[in-house]
Amino acid sequence: MTRAPRIVIIGGGIGGLAAALALERRGAETIVCEQSPSLSEIGAGINLTPNAVKALRALGVEDEVNAIASASNFLNIRSWRSGRYISRTRRGDFTEKFGAPNLSVHRADLLDVLAGALKSTDIRTGTRAVSVEGRANNAVARFADGGEIEADIVVGADGIHSAVRKSLFGADAPRFTGCICWRGMAPVDAVPRDINISDGALWMGPHGHVVHYPVRRGELLNIVAHCDSDSWTEESWTRECDVSEVMTTYSGWNSQLTRLYPCSTRWYKWALYDRDPLEKWSVGCATLLGDSAHAMLPYLGQGAAQAIEDGCVLAAVVAKHPDDLDAALLSYERIRAPRAKAAVLGSRARAKENHLASPWARLKRDVKFKLRETFGGGTKRDNTAFQVGWLYEYDVGKEMG
Repeated sequence: MTRAPRIVIIGGGIGGLAAALALERRGAETIVCEQSPSLSEIGAGINLTPNAVKALRALGVEDEVNAIASASNFLNIRSWRSGRYISRTRRGDFTEKFGAPNLSVHRADLLDVLAGALKSTDIRTGTRAVSVEGRANNAVARFADGGEIEADIVVGADGIHSAVRKSLFGADAPRFTGCICWRGMAPVDAVPRDINISDGALWMGPHGHVVHYPVRRGELLNIVAHCDSDSWTEESWTRECDVSEVMTTYSGWNSQLTRLYPCSTRWYKWALYDRDPLEKWSVGCATLLGDSAHAMLPYLGQGAAQAIEDGCVLAAVVAKHPDDLDAALLSYERIRAPRAKAAVLGSRARAKENHLASPWARLKRDVKFKLRETFGGGTKRDNTAFQVGWLYEYDVGKEMG
């Protein structure tokens, strides 16, 4: 192939724009098709672990991300009722340990950074894909308005309910995890001054946990509360609810936590779903990326990180095999599928340990976390409570050159 490959990306979220940026910077002609009338993200926070920051570094936007991010010295894991510190993971030395810091950002701010970095990508909003056909030498995306686009590769970055995934591999329902979430966003000026909100926090209790951390340069506090329940199964991230739901659910929890809830003027709730990871991501010259391929629970903070890594790897293998895109996509799957699968399954395992009902089981877990904090779980480098150094150490930029 003497010309630049033409690549259509279905979905203009974080994964889709990251892929477009990675491909554009390696010389591809890129088209992003987003079904919403504009590029937008929900008003929620996102945790960028060191591997995510290194992937953004590979995309050339690390400085821009730093400018809109918040950083904290610790992740404080606390007991739900007493507030006792179970473990304090020192994030301040992550750059030394893992090559990049841990940052937290507003999702909309990160999307703006990625969109602003694009130079030649053709972004088409209000364009809903309904099917994709992967062929031996190209792929075709078809849209709700009757139009279609032929390209060398079509990439499905259209989320957990991916139309591209359904086209390539047939319908399969996401797996309800038995957990529902509430999320709020509070201006830091509205938070009582005696509550520590400068660090990230994880409150762990029976059948639930709550996280909060600063975003947007420390101006806002993102709060997400998780609870085991099957009383709500709607997945929408934009369903508003009253703060009284959250207050009632966590009424027995520590007051330093419950006093945060009224500080957010709006609350939203949704049910958590994931999917079993796919072993195969591509059919012909159509493939998947991000949640379309490996939707995962948020408990290792890897959803966006793995999607951004996907985009970096896809761009690298396409640049390496410009005349053999079948080989490029096979290489993409071979590199990405095992790591993404491990992140999916690891996130599921974390969900169970976060919500232990037995007091004795929680005590055993808490002691284990404290030992890891103190002794590093057998390694000098990885004293993270969840032993996730294998995720954080990875540098997609160095891996792919």
